[in-house]
Amino acid sequence: MKNTGTQDKNEEKESIIQESIDMKSEILAFLRQRGDYVSGQELCEHFGVSRTAVWKAIGQLKKEGYHIEAVQNRGYLLLAEQELFGQYELESRMNTKWAGRPVKFYNSLNSTNLQAKLDAENGAAEGTLIVADMQTAGRGRKGRSWSSPAGTNVYFTLILKPDYAVEKASMVTLVMGMAVAEGIREICGAEAQIKWPNDIVISGKKVCGILAEMSVEREYLHYIVIGTGINVGEQSFPEEIADVATSLWAECGYKVPRAELIVSVMKAFEEYYGIFREAGSLEPLLDRYNRLLVNRDREVRVLDPKGEFRGIARGINRTGELLVERPDGSVAEVYAGEVSVRGVYGYV
Repeated sequence: MKNTGTQDKNEEKESIIQESIDMKSEILAFLRQRGDYVSGQELCEHFGVSRTAVWKAIGQLKKEGYHIEAVQNRGYLLLAEQELFGQYELESRMNTKWAGRPVKFYNSLNSTNLQAKLDAENGAAEGTLIVADMQTAGRGRKGRSWSSPAGTNVYFTLILKPDYAVEKASMVTLVMGMAVAEGIREICGAEAQIKWPNDIVISGKKVCGILAEMSVEREYLHYIVIGTGINVGEQSFPEEIADVATSLWAECGYKVPRAELIVSVMKAFEEYYGIFREAGSLEPLLDRYNRLLVNRDREVRVLDPKGEFRGIARGINRTGELLVERPDGSVAEVYAGEVSVRGVYGYV
């Protein structure tokens, strides 16, 4: 015969543990927003849980590295934080409606894009954000490897479940480019610009790459995953890219908090993507995008497999092609695909 008393106690213990796990991010956000002592009773009433659950959640947050002071008759205070990066930090800061919700954080992944595709195939919702502290097989455009060390940069992939035509999917990369440039500008004030179609540059050097991939079946778009890698911390670049790569540390003079940067990018993406979806094109975003375009009104080389040519970049059109004015006055609409665009005298 079972000991029902022991069983009930075990179930109660499991329930308390689950309560504390589920609300760690919420408690963290609440303490950060208050900026002062919060009593245990207030936390219990606010979240509708027991004092034991609050105590356990606080203890788990301390183990994660958060400095939380507990003072009798005053409550809990979140002290000034060092830069933390992980599940609870991202969840507690995420201020979007859907983009970046939920967050799935990993200390290490082969590739956030590969994980996102797997999750999308298994039913992950639109807005799911895959974040890794490091990647062992990060990839860039045309299959190039992307260096992804731990504790230094930002690597994330957003899952989208579109209801629009396949031919519109390529525009999403440009929307993310705008969001990254905006996020960087907001968090550290650096003059981030876009090098069409999917690089973010500061002072003429690349700080971020974006890679979008999709699943299509008979013209039906199952999902899009948009991977983004941003050079954030202090680092040395391989000799072959040292003259064209930079980081936010080099440009801003300090280590930008990675969680805040991701949240800022998600907030901007949610806004711009909403505008794009409602319009069905980039039309309402053209002026904003073209103001960020680093090579607008500058001479560029279009490296097209069909034949290289030069011209003046005049911005993008409503479907995201780069408009390049040839010497004879005609304007070519350059589609990203296998085409690359370079400055005449260098990267930009």
